[in-house]
Amino acid sequence: MNKNLVVLVALLTMTAFAGGVMAQGQTKPAAPAATNKPAAPATEKPKAEESKAEKKEVPRAMEASGTVAAYEAGKMIKVKGKDKEMAFGITGDTKVKGEVKEGAKVTVMFKKEGDKTVATAITVAAEKKAEEKKPAPVPAEKKS
Repeated sequence: MNKNLVVLVALLTMTAFAGGVMAQGQTKPAAPAATNKPAAPATEKPKAEESKAEKKEVPRAMEASGTVAAYEAGKMIKVKGKDKEMAFGITGDTKVKGEVKEGAKVTVMFKKEGDKTVATAITVAAEKKAEEKKPAPVPAEKKS
């Protein structure tokens, strides 16, 4: 009998706690655990607008090819392409591969910073040396 009484009290206690939890209801989801993220401002942009703004801020690398019209080491390079001539600023971070000189064919990787174009990499195309074809020696005719 004592054993039945203990089981009955345990069941009533569990029912009482379960009833209390159910009575509270779920009006709002439980608060997530504290994170390192700062609280978001009250006026939050929709995600679609945020992604467009982020894409605009990231400069996209572009490429131009042509011949060097003017070059000042460490300052600027002007490249004349098929359509137009473009000028690029050169910074300490600009990577230069090959010997840049006027008339050389180059490929310039660049990015736009505001209204300026800044070269990020300059690659000089290898000069194709025209192989001089020597005429085959003509055998001398033997006089007999």
